[in-house]
Amino acid sequence: MKPQKTVAILQSNYIPWKGYFDLINSVDEFLIFDEAQFTRRDWRNRNKIVVNRKPVWLTIPVASKGQYEAAVNEMRVSSHDWAEKHWTAIRLAYGKSPFFGRYEPILKALYERAGGMEGLSEINVLFLDALCRELGIATAIGSTDGVPRSADNPTGRLVEICVAHGATRYLSGPAARDYIDDAQFEAAGVSLHYADYAGYPAYAQASDNFEHGVSIVDTLMQVGPAARTHLKSVASKDGLFARA
Repeated sequence: MKPQKTVAILQSNYIPWKGYFDLINSVDEFLIFDEAQFTRRDWRNRNKIVVNRKPVWLTIPVASKGQYEAAVNEMRVSSHDWAEKHWTAIRLAYGKSPFFGRYEPILKALYERAGGMEGLSEINVLFLDALCRELGIATAIGSTDGVPRSADNPTGRLVEICVAHGATRYLSGPAARDYIDDAQFEAAGVSLHYADYAGYPAYAQASDNFEHGVSIVDTLMQVGPAARTHLKSVASKDGLFARA
C-alpha cells in the first residue's frame, strides 16, 4: 500500500495569522507557491497587529510599479527602513504584554536580519521558519519551484505538484473552493480536503473587538508558548479538516 502523505500548497505570507500555521501543522509537507502572481493589498507583504486596541497594518514596501504580472518570488523591497519601523511598532504595541520579554530578542534579531534582505519571499520564509519553531511545528517546508510546469490551469498545476511530491491527500484553504476542479484531483488519485477555520478560541487580546485574523505575533505576545494550544490541529481531533 502506498504510504499516506498530506500536502498543502500556499503562497508565502508576511508574519501570518494562526490559521496559516495551523495549515502547516496539519500536513506532512508544506510547499510555498511563490511562482504565483503577486497581488497588491494582500497578505504576501503585509499583516495586522493590535495597536492601541485597534488592528493596524504592517506593510513591507515592494517595488511593484509596472510589475503587473510579476511572481511573488520576483518581488523586491523598495526601502530597507521598513524592518526597523515594523520592529519599533511591535515593540511599542506589545512592550507591556505578558510575553514580550520572551520574544523580544527573537523578533529583534529577525528584523535586524530581514532589514538587509532584498527578496520578499526570502523575508517571509525567514519569519515563517522562526515562528514555526516557536510554535513547535516540525513540518517540512519546501517550494514548488522545482516541479516543471506542464499544466495550463490552476488546478492542474496544484495536481502536478502534489503528484511530484508523492501526495495522497491535499489540504486546501477554504477560499480555493471557488476555483478548484475536484475531478482533476480525483483522476490523479489525490484526495481533496478543505481547511475549516471556524471555532478558534479567543484569548486576552488587548483590543476593543477581538479579531482572529491578526498576525501570530499577537497570539504569542499575549499567551506565549500556549499559542500552540490555540491551533485546531493541536487542540481538536478533527483539526483543520472540514467535515464532509
